[in-house]
Amino acid sequence: MKKKIWTKDELLLAFNLYCKLPFNKIDSRNTAVIELSSIIDRTPSAVALKLVNFARFDPVLKDRNISGMIHGSKAEEEIWAEFHGDWDKSAYKSEKLLAEMKNESIEELAQMDLNSLPIEGREREAVVKTRVNQNFFRSVVLSSYGFKCCITGIQLPELLVASHIVPWSIDKKSRMDPANGVCLNLLHDKAFDRGLITITTEYKIRLSKLVVKSMEQKVQEKFFLPYEGVLIHMPHRFLPNRTYLKYHNEKIFRN
Repeated sequence: MKKKIWTKDELLLAFNLYCKLPFNKIDSRNTAVIELSSIIDRTPSAVALKLVNFARFDPVLKDRNISGMIHGSKAEEEIWAEFHGDWDKSAYKSEKLLAEMKNESIEELAQMDLNSLPIEGREREAVVKTRVNQNFFRSVVLSSYGFKCCITGIQLPELLVASHIVPWSIDKKSRMDPANGVCLNLLHDKAFDRGLITITTEYKIRLSKLVVKSMEQKVQEKFFLPYEGVLIHMPHRFLPNRTYLKYHNEKIFRN
């Protein structure tokens, strides 16, 4: 029996899931894999294999000698390039497609409070797109770090933030790039955002002198000083871009 060729829409949805699912959770028995297989009418094994195939383009996974089939399809490469060329557009496109395939509105998929949205028009569309993409970015970054703070190792999702390295408001092109995000707990996210801590281009934590000078010794010792110069918990994919880290070191970090 001839294999059914994957359509672009199917590949969009597959890559969407690839981004959200921790790599070690990609398995034909995973509920998210099973759900997508049902949506696109393919076997869970076929979906899992397609997700693994995207790994061959990921430099972080390559460094760990993890890859999919060597001779994957050209279409997979095109989807990878499409997302990396414009994360903002591609993320929303794939989320909107997923909502349509599930017979849901994009607002329902993103679990938005409808009462908090503008009634209609371009303002509503802009707000919805922003929230959808923010949810996508959070899912991708947190899953890349195994839902673990890259500084402390805290693993409570309620306390974790997908923190932008280059702020959302500064660069539209980079705001949705997972390589512009790190998983932090709420305290260190705030410190990172305010330039009180940074991550060097060698992926080590650096403290501002303001932290050392302005805090009681016990507070420093407990929450900050133990991490000075320590290597972050590295993500399984979407390694922080050194150009973004350099920007944070030079423009945001308060030395």
